[in-house]
This record gives sequence, C-alpha cells and structure tokens, in this order.
Amino acid sequence: MLLSQITGPGGLAVVARDGSEAAVVRGAASTYALAVEAAEQGRSLAQVIAAHGLGEAVDLVALAAAGRVTFPVMHPDPAHLHLTGTGLTHLGSAATRDAMHAKPEAEMTDSMKMFRMGLENGRPAPGHEGVQPEWFYKGNGAAAVAPGAALQSPGFALDAGEEPEIAGIYLIAADGTPCRIGWTLANEFSDHVTERINYLYLAHSKLRQASFGPEILVGDLPADIRGTSRIRRDGAVIWEKPFLSGEANMSHSFANLEHHHFKYALFRQPGDLHVHMFGTATLSFADGISTAPGDVFEIEAEPFGLPLKNPLAVEPASGVVQVRPL
Repeated sequence: MLLSQITGPGGLAVVARDGSEAAVVRGAASTYALAVEAAEQGRSLAQVIAAHGLGEAVDLVALAAAGRVTFPVMHPDPAHLHLTGTGLTHLGSAATRDAMHAKPEAEMTDSMKMFRMGLENGRPAPGHEGVQPEWFYKGNGAAAVAPGAALQSPGFALDAGEEPEIAGIYLIAADGTPCRIGWTLANEFSDHVTERINYLYLAHSKLRQASFGPEILVGDLPADIRGTSRIRRDGAVIWEKPFLSGEANMSHSFANLEHHHFKYALFRQPGDLHVHMFGTATLSFADGISTAPGDVFEIEAEPFGLPLKNPLAVEPASGVVQVRPL
C-alpha cells in the first residue's frame, strides 16, 4: 500500500492506493493522525486505514501535475520533525566518497576504513548490535521541502547536488518506542564541493534542505531496489543514472542503522517524527555535473509510485550574520 497527502478546498486529505487505484481515506485528518491512532491502539497502519475505509477515488498523477500532492506526512509542529541520515552504507558508496578525499595508495582514507567496518560488521544477527555507521543531521521540518517545490541552495553554498535515497519514516509512540510508518524516496540534497575540501566539513555540507515523498510505501521494503536519478535542464535530460538500494545492495542492515539512530534517547521523544535517509552510491557530482538554478531533480523507483521531482533555486547571498547582544 502507498500513502500520500493531497491539498484542496476542503484542506488536507490522505490518499491510499494499491496499484493504480487511489482513493481518499475516510475521516483521516492526516497521515500523522493515522499513525498516532495505530500506535495508540496497537494496530498496524493498514488495519487502521481498513477500519476508516476508502471514499472518493482520485487521479494522483493529475493531482501531482496540478501541484496538489504535498508531503506524505508532516508533524503539526515542524520543529518536531527530524531530518537525519547515514552515509557509506551502500556497496559502491565508498568509491564515490573516496575519490573526494584521495590519499596516497598506501594510506587508506577514513571513508574507506568506515565502509570496510560496515562490510565486516554492519549486518549483525537479529538482536545483536553491529558497528555504528556514519551519521549526520540535516535539520528539522523547517528544512523539509515538499515534492514539486524548489530546493533552495544557500547563497554561500559551493555546490547544490542531489542524493537519491530511500528514507524510513518513524513516529515515536507515547511510551518512547520508534514505530516505522513506512519507506519513501528522498533527495538528500548536499554540498559536495564543501565536503571535498575536508571530510571534517561533512557536517556543514549536510546542513541543507531535503525533500521526500510523494508517497510512503507501507509494509515490507524489497531487498533489491532499482531506481533512476536524473537532472533536466530546460526540459532536456543532462544526466541520468540508475541507482541501487535495499539490503541486497547495502553494507548495513536497516535494523542496524535504525538501532544506531534510535539508541539516543534524544530521538525517542513521544510524538516526534523522523525522516531518516539511508545513503546512496550514485551522485551526478561524481560524474562532473555542476547544477544550475532551474535544473529539475527527478528520482524514481517502481515500488514507491510517483517520482520525486524538485527544481533547484539559489538564495541570494546574505552576507555576514551579525549577532545582536541583549
């Protein structure tokens, strides 16, 4: 089942679909409200939606073209949505990162060392703890960009590059238990030129906006996911490449990555939402592409329904930020 949210004269509506048949979920104020209901009642999201029932049929493709498909889920207070991620989790991801921080052949980069740690102990047996991955913070809901809306690159940024990823979406239940709502496409938008200067700038390079959606896959994630990432300029494709995800193509298990995020009590605050991105091995930056305002990023993979599309915009330079003493 796929879940999305649409906007209209009557406000927000939740849409569920199997295959091409999509319909509004009756009596659902939001995906967030449905998830809270499921967590409180100890039922699955699918059971809660079945109890609500489906109403009016809708054409999601037409609604997306009209700009009416928005975030598939959002917290009522965006400050309680956390955008985070992990890197060096995919087979092949180390080669891309390693090229940014190349060292003499005899000296292994820190990126390659961390990738090899994941290969050796990133997929522990159930109930056991594996090696922790690279982890980064992107922001809260203020940094989230809806499908179809522009990703804004800061005026001080040195690069504005896409990262096609799978993200897990989680609600923290009243007792502090992380509950997975489902899986979605994400563009973990980053500044790779800043990162390339020095790997210690990774944190700076990740403090950028991100987009996710348009739909959430509820249920099991396929082990082998094959998608396509592309960039259009003035309507023409200037770069396109397949990307692989799912555990069959990763050095870490999802359970291990989830544990190392939610082991921190900070990330188990009741009611909070988390969009946690699981990494990629495919970047246009690695192929020498320099993006420009107006370029459109497109990320698609069959299990996730509609593609995630976002144009690129660049904010004007704001100059030096002055702090006012009180």
